[in-house]
Amino acid sequence: MVVLDNLREGVLAPDIYDPTLNPLYRDMLQHYGAIGLPCRLGDPDRKGKVESGVGHAKKTPLKGLRFESLEEAQAYLDRWEERWADTRIHGTTKRQVAAMFAEERPNLLPLPVEPFRYYQYGERTVHLDGCVEIEAAYYSAPPGWIGRRVQVQWKASHIRLIDPRTGQLLREHLRQERGRHRIQDEDRPPRTPLSTQQLLRRAEIAGAHIGALCQVIHGNQGQVAVRRILGVLALAKKYGIASTDEACALALETGACEYRFVRRYLERNPQLPLSLRQVDPLIRQLTLYRDLIEKRTRQENDLCTL
Repeated sequence: MVVLDNLREGVLAPDIYDPTLNPLYRDMLQHYGAIGLPCRLGDPDRKGKVESGVGHAKKTPLKGLRFESLEEAQAYLDRWEERWADTRIHGTTKRQVAAMFAEERPNLLPLPVEPFRYYQYGERTVHLDGCVEIEAAYYSAPPGWIGRRVQVQWKASHIRLIDPRTGQLLREHLRQERGRHRIQDEDRPPRTPLSTQQLLRRAEIAGAHIGALCQVIHGNQGQVAVRRILGVLALAKKYGIASTDEACALALETGACEYRFVRRYLERNPQLPLSLRQVDPLIRQLTLYRDLIEKRTRQENDLCTL
């Protein structure tokens, strides 16, 4: 058991009775078989004397010295510790340091076989597709968590989703590349959600080929396709329905049924939006509208005179 200071990296919410520890710091202590007890707020004298040892090491063995390599520095410190640091009389206890350590050594636990595996942590919101985003990759959460916050731990090989209230492990995924998805079978909805059905209906109304392509994307990718469908509709708004529908038709014809194909096609083949022509059989001459307005105005003036 270690009585420690309320350092910000270790203690998120200081409290003498129920402090909130940094999850990474808490797991590191647990890995090495230690328990951290933050001291009373504003009363650092209650914790162990550890900070003075840092200054002691800086001023005594290392001050004014330079080393060509880490090995040379480590060898010097080993000699200093054996011949001077361990043989000195401690200022507070008035006992030799080596003798005190010899008494404590039998009570020390052996170090774990593996070192502590460092990870990063944070909080994420589960999006409409049932996934959370971590460094541009997406991982599924259990059903019923859409719109809620979850705690996330990630490292080089694994991603862990944790219930913030109970600390229960919700999901554990293998790390994916940027842009990829990792969805467990039990997280896939048994039927298409109403919001997704409405989104597919919007795509069908926008254009025949747009709706057909979105149906294919959803059939191939499931709930993950929601963002791709939103992307196709955003392209229709940006480049026009006619151009986007033409690009979707080409994607269906070539078998490249992906949002990325449609986006790249429109970026490389932009078409100017249609504008009204000045001369067209369906557009009447402006003089006709002028004469009609003048006629209606004279009729209203005559009625007012009567």
